[in-house]
Parts: sequence; structure tokens; C-alpha cells
Amino acid sequence: MPRATVARIDLDALKYNYQVARAKAGSAQAMAVVKADGYGHGIQTVAKALATDARKFAVACLEEALEIRSAGLSQSVVMLQGVHSREDMALCSQQGFEPVLHNNQQLQWLAAGRAPAYWLKVNTGMNRLGFRPSELPAVMAKLEEGGQRAELQGFVTHFACADDTSSPMTAEQTRIFEQATQAWPTLMRSVGNSAAHFLPEQPLYDWSRPGIMLYGASPMIGKTGSDLGLKPVMTLEAPLITTRTVKPGESIGYGSTWVAESETRMGMVAIGYGDGYPRHAGTGTPAAVLGQRIGLLGRVSMDMLAVDLTGVPEAQEGDMVELWGKTVSVDEVAACAGTIGYELLTGVTARVPRDCY
Repeated sequence: MPRATVARIDLDALKYNYQVARAKAGSAQAMAVVKADGYGHGIQTVAKALATDARKFAVACLEEALEIRSAGLSQSVVMLQGVHSREDMALCSQQGFEPVLHNNQQLQWLAAGRAPAYWLKVNTGMNRLGFRPSELPAVMAKLEEGGQRAELQGFVTHFACADDTSSPMTAEQTRIFEQATQAWPTLMRSVGNSAAHFLPEQPLYDWSRPGIMLYGASPMIGKTGSDLGLKPVMTLEAPLITTRTVKPGESIGYGSTWVAESETRMGMVAIGYGDGYPRHAGTGTPAAVLGQRIGLLGRVSMDMLAVDLTGVPEAQEGDMVELWGKTVSVDEVAACAGTIGYELLTGVTARVPRDCY
């Protein structure tokens, strides 16, 4: 019989969060971002759940776009990283994928065959991908000359600091983007990552791109998903497999990093960094059992971790411990581990089955 460790996926919460994104997008439409295996929730499961509402999906790369087609879905799929070979352009055209093109090599591949619908990435200051605003007129002239202009859907940029409401950079990137694209007013524009949905007065233009907010985690510094009115989609659970009482002076786990100062009832939970739980989550990181919050003790092992059961004396072997979910937010755990909820959700390994409901 397999261990009971599981990631429970609440599809109603997913749909609810998508409706929150749509409402916050205002007049913009919302393409559902399902990259990284649906942020760890299962790309086909997530896409199918949203298929009746979402007119477009967004992924990072071709293999993720093909997963959506394998699920039997026909929506347009925007590929945010573009394509990685000339042959991919033809496949995009056949399958209804919309690559976001960001360099001259991709433009050459575009001109070499039948062009799919596509977008252009504008580098407004993040300096990862995209054409600089000063390059855009020449790029557009080249597309007109080569006959690929008709398939161009519009322009995309990405915000570097939208998670920080005190940063002036988002407003500056918006200004640069508007100025760069104003010569082509009939083309669509897309700027809105999850964080941008929570910025007052931030224009989202034609298409927003909600990602992490769909899964109930926070895109904003200092906020949890519930603070923003979102519902957690993944609840990560594992069973208590033993309990014991440690005496003052006794330690727990590798490195003996936690030593009992008083008699402490503790339990071992069947989950560890081999399942994607963060090793850097230390003593005091919250969890929950029987609806009551508890804390971790010592170092996380590959397959197990220890929790303090002093405040829940009725907890026993077989009870399920929530590592994150409805009682403890993934954002809280991420903060304790020095990371973000994105990394924790996408890092849950294949060893943990997903139970969708």
C-alpha cells in the first residue's frame, strides 16, 4: 500500500481565482498561464478545468503547448519563450500556437516558411528578452517587407517589479511600452502578469496574463494569497508515521540543529525535500494537523520532517499533516524557506500524486 502523501487539487478554487483575474482585468481578456506543468498542479488538468472560460492559454515552450493539444483542447496557445528552431514555426502554424518572438533569429525563421499568428516582445527594462523600443520600427518594416505583418497579433512586455507597490519601475515600463507601440494602434497589447492585476490604475490593455494568482498564491511582496482574496488550489498533505516524547537535552534530525529545552512531544511526517518540500524550511515553519497550526523541528530530511505536537496532544500516527493549503498558506512556508510560493508549487515532485476534485 503506498504512503498517503498527496497534493490535493481544488479545481473549484482554480476556477474561482480565474474569475477574480477576469474581474481585475477589467476590459482586458485574461489568458490563463499554465506553464511549468500548471505551476505544479498538472497542465492538462488545469487547462481542462479552465477550458470553458479561458479563450487563450499561455505556456513557456512548445512541449507545454503540445500538452494542451494532447488534452483535446483547441484554444490558441501563446508561447511566451517563442520557438527554438525553424521547424517549430511550421508546427505552430499547424497547431494554432502563437509564439512570442524576441530576437532576429526567430524573425528569420518566421520569414522562411508559413508564418503562424505571433506576438513581438518589447524590452521595456527587464532586459531578459525582447526588442528595444528603438529597434521596433526597423523590425516592423522588415515584417512588412517580408509579408509577415498580417499574422502579427500585437506586442508583449513583462514587468520586473510589479510585485512591489512602492517601486516606480512598473509605471516607467508602462510609459516606455505605450510610447514604443503607439505607432500601431490596431495591434493588441499585453503587459499584465499576476501582480499587475493588483496595482491600482494599472492599464492591462487587451490581454492580461494571470499566472500564480490562478493557483491561490500571492504575487505581491508581503501579502498571502488569502490577503488578496484568492483561494488555495493545492493542499500538500502527508501522514504522521510516528510520535514520541523527547527529553530536555535531546536533539532531532541531521546536524542536531534543534535541541529540546523541555519535554516535547513530536511527530515524524512522511514528506521531505525528495518530494519538493523545501529543505531550508527550518524550526518553526508552520504546518497544521487536525485543523491546528504546529511548527517544524530541526532540519528537513529527504523523505521525512519533524513537527512539534506539544499543542495538539490528540494527534497520533495516521493523522494527516497539512504542509500548506487552507490552514497554512504556501506563501508563509515560502517566506520561512527564503523563497516564493512559485518555487514551492512548481517544485512538488512526481513522487507526490495529485488528487483532483
